[in-house]
Amino acid sequence: MHRILLIDDEDDIREVASLTLEVTAGWRVLTADSGTAGIRAALAEKPEAILMDVMMPEMDGPTTFREMQKIPELANIPVILLTAKVQGVDQRRFSDLGVAAVLFKPFDPMTLAQQIAEVLHWDSVAA
Repeated sequence: MHRILLIDDEDDIREVASLTLEVTAGWRVLTADSGTAGIRAALAEKPEAILMDVMMPEMDGPTTFREMQKIPELANIPVILLTAKVQGVDQRRFSDLGVAAVLFKPFDPMTLAQQIAEVLHWDSVAA
């Protein structure tokens, strides 16, 4: 069973994505509501991957990612950013960070697990 950490400040996004990934893929989903809480959760739980919102108060996704890269225990965990920003310049900026991928909001709950599995080269998810 794969373990993924979802970091998003929006309760409804965390709820929908968690439920979707648990039900459609059988993954264990850990959640955090901020970049700071996400770093703490990642250190405590050592997830296989992190799905993180770009736009969060206090510490946004790119800043959180950069902070995680400074921590040896977290630096090799693949991070996928979730964003509503679809402008080319934003996409390039996010890609230049070194994240595994950028997925777009609103996402389709029924294909989210498959998108993540493809990016991370995980076996196909359960139906």
